[in-house]
Order: sequence, then structure tokens, then C-alpha cells
Amino acid sequence: MTTVTEVDPERFGHELDRFVARQGLSRRRFLGRGAATVLMAGGLAQVLAACGIDGTAARNLADLERQARRVNHPRTELGDWTFSNWPLYIDKSVIKDFNAKYGGHCKYVEEINDNNEFYGKVRQQLAAGVPIGRDIVTLTDYMASRWVRFGYVTPIDKRNVPNGRRLVRNLRSITYDPRRQFTLPWQSGAIGIGYDIKQTGGEVRSLRELFDPRWKGRVTLFSEPYDSAGSVLLMEGVDASRATLDQMLGAIERIGKANDDGQFRRFTGNDYTTDLTKGNIALALAYSGDLVQLQSDNPNMRFAYPEEGAMQFTDNMMMPAKVEHPYAAETMMNYVYEPAVAAKICAYVNYISPVEGIKEILERTDPEIASNELIFPPDDVRAKLHSYPSFTTREEQQMYEAMAQVTGA
Repeated sequence: MTTVTEVDPERFGHELDRFVARQGLSRRRFLGRGAATVLMAGGLAQVLAACGIDGTAARNLADLERQARRVNHPRTELGDWTFSNWPLYIDKSVIKDFNAKYGGHCKYVEEINDNNEFYGKVRQQLAAGVPIGRDIVTLTDYMASRWVRFGYVTPIDKRNVPNGRRLVRNLRSITYDPRRQFTLPWQSGAIGIGYDIKQTGGEVRSLRELFDPRWKGRVTLFSEPYDSAGSVLLMEGVDASRATLDQMLGAIERIGKANDDGQFRRFTGNDYTTDLTKGNIALALAYSGDLVQLQSDNPNMRFAYPEEGAMQFTDNMMMPAKVEHPYAAETMMNYVYEPAVAAKICAYVNYISPVEGIKEILERTDPEIASNELIFPPDDVRAKLHSYPSFTTREEQQMYEAMAQVTGA
């Protein structure tokens, strides 16, 4: 008889999502109200059976890779289809031009404000194996990894995306999707040091400045552990893209000790910009794209790619499982990788484009953007950008719980 300790945690996390979806619960509410009670009331057998205790369940990634080898999305009329993205993340003329060129109608929806919030909206449909009514979704690495891990994605027919060859070298592979069979980068950004040079009195280059006692109470970090703990690991000389859970927990512990000593004013999301521009803080972990705008409003604002390296987040285009218009989605993926189109998007959003060859276009059309190192990092900086590590659902839960204890969330 197979024991519970032999359950594959990857599979367990997937089936746990399926179980709570059937019960009409959110995962957070389920875990918060006591998982053991619910499971022992009859759910445990469902979850463990689905996890493969009887030896019949296949791993999702292996299934997906087999699908990818035989994927075939024939040319069809595009029709009416849906692209879900974050707010202010495209020049809307790109959508208009796409419709004019290829026909059909792209319903472009700016509905993703938070990865977990969006996941909560569609999780039950994904777990039940039914279409979610979106043909492209754009999610950040750690969430994209979860969708791939759980089999919530449709493989990309690369014959429909020949412009995929234009992908910049450092994004051609990612830990959770080594051959980019299920994801294609939309835009990237770096997590570095935002600072007020009027307060610091000079340039800042090292992540160690965030922990320097002379800035006590005038520093903010992100509440997101992938960003903050990952940056601490880089500060310590660890390749955060390959970090183990224990290494991330150790970094969170270091953050906690510094917080207990009063080093940090608070932990933030994007609202760190308010403290920085108002002069409430001197230093912050910051997103490169934000500082492009902040610098235009306040000449004292600075951004530094840390000398130790920087975490890089990437938002990825994916087709959900049971996608209804795969050819339309792939046609759009190919279109936004055309250099002229990618340059137009980059000029609007001010993030790091995944497409080669657009800097030369912008040097002619918008030289100020082309010369901005926050949008076009130098080669030596780009070589030290690190993607998020990939964790199982259980490991990710442990990491978030540890960070919540530090931040008080």
C-alpha cells in the first residue's frame, strides 16, 4: 500500500486546487480555515487518489510536452477572440492595426491587476477543464510557472509564430519552460534600487545600501518575496534564479531581523513610489519601468541596476488550456514580435522589450527612449539579470507564509 509520504507534492498541489474549486472555496480561505478538517471529512481520499496514489496519474508537464510535439493549429478565420492583459500595457493602435490587417475582432481586456487575484477569477474553470473565455493571458513568471506546472496551458504551434526567432537571447529559455513551448515573453522589467539622490548625497550602486544603518527607517522593500528575498540572495552572491526554498527562507529571515531593528519604513507593492517622491524614504527596491516616469516628474529620482545583479520579472503571453481561438492568439503573438510593432509597444510602456532589433528602430523614431538604459540595459547589465526561481505549490506556500510573518500581512 502506498503511503501518504509518497505523494508527489507537485501533483498534490494541482489536485488540491481542483478539490477546493469543486468545493467553491478559495485556496487561501481553505488553508486558513484548517485544511485537515475539510480533508478528513471525505476530501482526502479524492485528493490522494487524484495525486496518483493508485499509480495511474500522469505528470502534467510530461503530458504537455507530448501535446507540444504534436500540436497543430491550422489557419482559420480569426473571428472574435479575447486578449487579457495588465492596464496601460500596450499602445491601443496596435490592436486596431492588427484587426485591420488580419480581420476578426480582438477584444482587448485590461483586467489583470494582480496575478493571484486574476488566477482566483479563473481557477475554478481551469480546474474543471473548461474554457475560461480568454485566448491570451499575460502573467508574471511565478504564476506562469504554476499554470505550466498544473497543465493549465495550451502548447504553442511555433509554425504560426515564426517571429519567435527574434526573442532576445537571455529569454529564449526559462526554468519552467525550457523550450518556450507554452509561454512567450511580453515585456520585462528589472528590480533594482530607486533612490532620491538629494537625500543620499551621491550615487547608490549596491543592494547592501538597503541594509546600511545610516538609512534606518528610510528604506522600503517589496512584500513580494520573489523580489525582495531574491534581491537579498543576489546581494549574498547566490544565483537567485536557481535558489532553493531554504535559501529563500534564509533571505526572508535576514529581512525579518533587519525589520525588527527598524531598518525598513514598510513593505510595499507599487505604492513605494509615493514614499519615494514625497521624500519619506531615501531608498527603495524599485521597478525599472516606474522610474522612467518618476524621473520625468522629479529630477532627483534615480534608478540603479545593483552591482551584484538584479532580479528580472517577465510577463508572459500564454494560451489557457481548452483555448477556443489558438490560431488567432498565435497570430497576435507573431505580430507583436515584428520589430516595428514591438518598438511601438516599447515606446508606449517603457519596459524592457523581449524582441531583438527594436533599439535601432527607436534610434530613428525616438532617440530619447533608445538611449534610456532602464529600457535598454547595457550588455553587462543584461548579463546579470536573474529570473525568478521555480518552486512547487507547497514550497511557494511556505515562502509566502514566511514573508507574511515578516511583513505582518
